[in-house]
This record gives sequence, C-alpha cells and structure tokens, in this order.
Amino acid sequence: MKQEFELFFKKLLGEENAYFDEIHKRAYSYDATRKHYLPDGVLFPRNERDICEILKFCNENKIIIIPRGSGSGFTGGALAINGGVILSFEKHMNKILEIDLENLVAVVQPGLININLQKEVKKYGLFYPPDPASMEYSSLGGNVSENAGGMRAAKYGITKDYVMALRAVLPNGEVIRAGKRTIKDVAGYNLAGILIASEGSLAVLSELTLKLIPLPKFKKTAMGIFPSVQSAMNAVYKSLASGVSPVSMEFLDNLSIRAVEQKFQKGLPVDAGAILIADVDGNVKEALDEDLKKLQHYFLEEGALEFKIAKDEEEAANIWFARKNCSQSIAMYGNLKLNEDITVPRSKLPKLLEGIEEISQKYDFKIPCFGHTGDGNVHTNVMVSDKNNEAEVKKGYEAVEEIFKLTIELGGTLSGEHGIGISKAPFMKLAFNEAEMNLMRNIKKAFDPNNILNPFKMGL
Repeated sequence: MKQEFELFFKKLLGEENAYFDEIHKRAYSYDATRKHYLPDGVLFPRNERDICEILKFCNENKIIIIPRGSGSGFTGGALAINGGVILSFEKHMNKILEIDLENLVAVVQPGLININLQKEVKKYGLFYPPDPASMEYSSLGGNVSENAGGMRAAKYGITKDYVMALRAVLPNGEVIRAGKRTIKDVAGYNLAGILIASEGSLAVLSELTLKLIPLPKFKKTAMGIFPSVQSAMNAVYKSLASGVSPVSMEFLDNLSIRAVEQKFQKGLPVDAGAILIADVDGNVKEALDEDLKKLQHYFLEEGALEFKIAKDEEEAANIWFARKNCSQSIAMYGNLKLNEDITVPRSKLPKLLEGIEEISQKYDFKIPCFGHTGDGNVHTNVMVSDKNNEAEVKKGYEAVEEIFKLTIELGGTLSGEHGIGISKAPFMKLAFNEAEMNLMRNIKKAFDPNNILNPFKMGL
C-alpha cells in the first residue's frame, strides 16, 4: 500500500487503530476456512464517522475494503483475496447502544458478540433467538451479513426475521437508514432485506436494530433413537403436522453417531440409523407436556427404538452433547473436511440423504451428515483422507458439486446459513440463471460502482 495512504489512515484513526505490519496482516488473513490471504492493512473504526471517512477515501482511491466481524465464517466472506484493507469492528464498535423495553428492540453495533446480547436481554426477561453454532464468538454484524441461522430456527426463524432496521455506510461515505422500529413498514423498497446476507459487498453496517421477544419460562429436551434415517424423517413430518412447534429438531446419522461415540465414549447406540433431538419451550408446563406426548407418539409410531425425556438440565446437556460435538468428532474419517450447509424443503430430506449415500459410494468417501431437520438444513461433510493428495482433493470437490446439483434438483439452496463467499462462488451458476446473476451484478454496481466493497465474493 502506498505510504501516503497509510499516513491518511493513521492520521484519521490514530496509530493504535491503523496497522500495516506483518503481524496484524497475518492475524487477519484467515477465517474458519483456514485459507490465508494477506490484506494490505487492518483498520479499527471507532464510530460511524470513521467508517464514512474511510469509505470515502477508499472509493476515491480505488482501495478494496473487506468488512470483518469475528472472522468465524466458513466460506471466506471476510478474506482479502485481492488485497485491500480489513475493516474490523471488534475493538471499538462492539457495544449495546439501547434496549428498548417498550418496543422490544435492541440497538447494537456490528461488532457485538451474539451471546453478549443474549445474556444482557435475558436480565430483562427477553430473548434474542438466532443462535448460530458460533454464537459465543461470532459478531452480530457478521450474523446479519451472512443471515446466520442456528438450532432454534425451526420455531423462531433466522437472523433476517429479527432485523428491524439498519444503518449502513455506502462506498461514497453516505449514510443510509433501512427499516424502522415499527412492526409494519411498506414504504419504498426493502433496503434492509437487500443488505441482509449481502456479505459486506453493498454497504458497511454501522448499527443494527434487532427484535426481541419475551423469554419462554420453560424448556424441555427429548431424544429418539431410530433404526433408519427414513424412519426419523417420517417422525419429523408427522410431529410437525400434528401442531408441535419444536424450538429445534436436530439429527445425527450413523456415521456421526459412531464418530462421537469413538471420541467421547458417551454410550451412544452405534448401530442406530439416526438420532433425533428436540427441544420444546413455552410458558405453560402442561402445554410442553402435551407436545412431548405427541413427539413420543409419532416417534414410536415411526419405529423409534427408544424415546427419552431429559429430567433436568444436566440430562438435557448430555443429550445435546452428541449433536454439539459432531463436527470435531468426524475428523476420524479424514484430515480434510469439505463441509457444506445445503438446505432443501423438509419433505425432500429423505431423497437428499439417500442421494448423498449414493454419492458417498460412488466416490468412496465417508460423508457424515447432521443438522436441522426442523428447517431442512443439512450439514454434509465430504471427508478426504489425505489433504495432500491432489487427486483425492479434486475428487472430493467433484463429490461436493454432485451434492450441490442434487440439492438444486430437489428445490433446495446452496447455503442455509454459512453464505457463499469464495467457497461456493463457483457453484452459483448451478442455482441461478444468467438473468438472475446479471440482476445481482447490477444491484452490486448500483451500490458500489467502483467495486471496492468485498469484491469477487458470491460469484459477482
């Protein structure tokens, strides 16, 4: 980067907030993909005014900007693949600005960690439902930029369902407001909806207004053990059709069960075809008991070998242990995990999983699957035994492409919660035709004519 550019940023932010040394560049060169791309510098804006000045300067001088929350993304959305400066919110712009108890909203900065908001609003008897697996370290700005989901999505939805309004800075330094605190708002285009899941490619989020709901008083956990994935999926459909609204309905396939058991020896049934784990919540204990009776009825009707209700929080934590430790456990199947978060209509889950098994046999890879049956979101993991074997890695990506093709054929999507970034950009042509891609490119150009904001992501 030109020295004059570095001097501008240091004068604007102070030397303690503008870094161009090797250590900082390396520290911000990676995310959860474990791929590395060195940025030209790392900037820590203190407020919205700093963001405006940074973007205006970068726009005039054609300097790439990569907004970054906590760097926990799985698709490379926060990587500086073509250089540029990282704009990080973790140091200063990480605060709760307001908790509005009358309108049930929280106003926060983009660098605030998800769990910190959840803990704070709980003090007021309130609840922020979106719970990505990374909620203890992922930022809310990142959650909005990727439209993050989580295990509670089956009942409560995902991030987009809780974004009331945004403040954002355009590449030319102008500030826009999108959305309102009102429950209803149909004035003009839904600009907030366009910015959600845009992966920082259209504008830089500077403030978030998020919906809160009352915290349910009671929660219970149940688990069913099934002889096959098909029987487990049938139990899901019948349970949901009966009127049960589980907070979450998670599953593990046999490969996932075996992996967790081998690593942790928790007494899991290694011969089971699938495990379903469900949470129900509410404010009336009797209603929860009724939901659990319905789950038990339909689980057993579909051949469940066992149905267990947790007696207390400790038992609930033990039940959830397997699901929460799947990802690390399946490393036993290979040293390179090509993990995807495909999503299909719930009714198509059996065909999806059946097709994945066929792909597994065709390519001779273990492909453990687990995820959110309540919303059709499956985490597939093509396990390559040797990441240093180029032929094996190439074959692994071929298997991933077949999984994507199958997903699209079943009416699904490339990503349910991780986003596109660089990892899935090559596959966008499978999901969108040229007219649709051109429309997205034109939207990008309207917001960012000089292409300085997180360019070359999402296939745009």
